[in-house]
Amino acid sequence: MREFDLSPLFRSSVGFDRLDKLFETAMRDAGRDSSYPPYNIVKTGEQTYRITMALAGFGEEDLDLQVENNVLTVRGQIREVEKDLEYLHRGIAQRAFEHRFQLADHVRIVDAGLDKGLLNIRLERVIPDAMKPRKIELGGSTKAKTISGAAQAA
Repeated sequence: MREFDLSPLFRSSVGFDRLDKLFETAMRDAGRDSSYPPYNIVKTGEQTYRITMALAGFGEEDLDLQVENNVLTVRGQIREVEKDLEYLHRGIAQRAFEHRFQLADHVRIVDAGLDKGLLNIRLERVIPDAMKPRKIELGGSTKAKTISGAAQAA
């Protein structure tokens, strides 16, 4: 397994220590078969995204989507299996799966839907007002400092 030394990054930044965990997760998941089910990640706008997964044979009742600690987990398992069938050829996998997507800060799920065998998950980055750019005016030591923009402080 590869080791990354992120200490030069941490010398000039604050709050990026989660990158270490992100790299660790990516390297751990690299050994797993992440090609099933096939999926696309598309940037649909400046702050919007879509994950599309090809899930032939899966119904809504067979899928479980959860978000916890900025990780979207999509699980699938066919609940109703047709019994007593003799397959001459079986090309549709329909096997159980679990796929995890690491979400950036402030990315939320807008909606998800299954249509024609494709699971579409729409995401959006919503930047809180406190994180948006603001102008800070400096005054003398006896004057109050004025901060204009989304967040106000004295």
